[in-house]
Amino acid sequence: MANKVTEQELKSIQEINEKFVKLKAQLGEVSIQKHILLHQADMIREEFMSIEKGLIQHYGENTVINLQTGEIKEKESEEEKPKSETKTIDG
Repeated sequence: MANKVTEQELKSIQEINEKFVKLKAQLGEVSIQKHILLHQADMIREEFMSIEKGLIQHYGENTVINLQTGEIKEKESEEEKPKSETKTIDG
């Protein structure tokens, strides 16, 4: 039995190990970025809810604001919506 692996075997296993170590580091970075993005999304959601609450207090609960135009309309009741706009559980 040999006391050492061949130079080629050593080089090969070292290269694979280096790739694996780099990959683990990249996964750690991605995990950190994901955590940061989730935190930012929560902050934006809280800000949205705060603004929404103020708009509801100002314009009332039964209003809908078009986010493209800023137009304010009264919410349509389910009876007033055309059947094509009313969604059901099965389709």
